[in-house]
Amino acid sequence: MDEMSFCSFSGGEEYKNHFQPGIYVCSECGHELFSSKSKFEHSSPWPAFSETIHEDSVSKQPEAWGPLKVCCGKCGNGLGHEFLYDGPREGLSRF
Repeated sequence: MDEMSFCSFSGGEEYKNHFQPGIYVCSECGHELFSSKSKFEHSSPWPAFSETIHEDSVSKQPEAWGPLKVCCGKCGNGLGHEFLYDGPREGLSRF
C-alpha cells in the first residue's frame, strides 16, 4: 500500500486523479489523514474524501461562511475545509 503526501497547495494536487490503494499523509509531518477507501471523484481541483482515517487525523474550526477549516491533527498544517453534506452519499461530508 502506497503512502501519498497530501495538501501542498503548490500548483494543484498530483493525487487528485490517483485512485490506487494507499494512505494520504500530511505533507509537513507525515501524520495519517485519509485512506484511499474514502476517496471519491469530485469537481474540485483537490482530492476529495468522505472521512478521515482516524478520529484524531484532523482538527476542525468553524468558518464564518459555512464549512469547517481543517488542519492536520498533529502539526496544524492547513489542509482545506470540510464541506458538510457534500459527500458522495447523503449525509456524508467532503474533505
